[in-house]
Amino acid sequence: MDWSQFGIFLISVGGMFLWSRSESRSDHRALESWTKDMLSSIQAEIKDFHGRLCALEEKNKNKDKKEK
Repeated sequence: MDWSQFGIFLISVGGMFLWSRSESRSDHRALESWTKDMLSSIQAEIKDFHGRLCALEEKNKNKDKKEK
């Protein structure tokens, strides 16, 4: 193997390394955006569930008071 082949090999490896890093950053940004969206929807669902649970507890409290 002569030096030109070795140089082409190094340039190829370096190019693939840089391309891989840029794709990784792009994927990380997309994943971060998706994670924020997912967390906000989970928080909204928790608030909704909590509201429904409180309404059920209040309903059951009033039911128990009427029975006594």
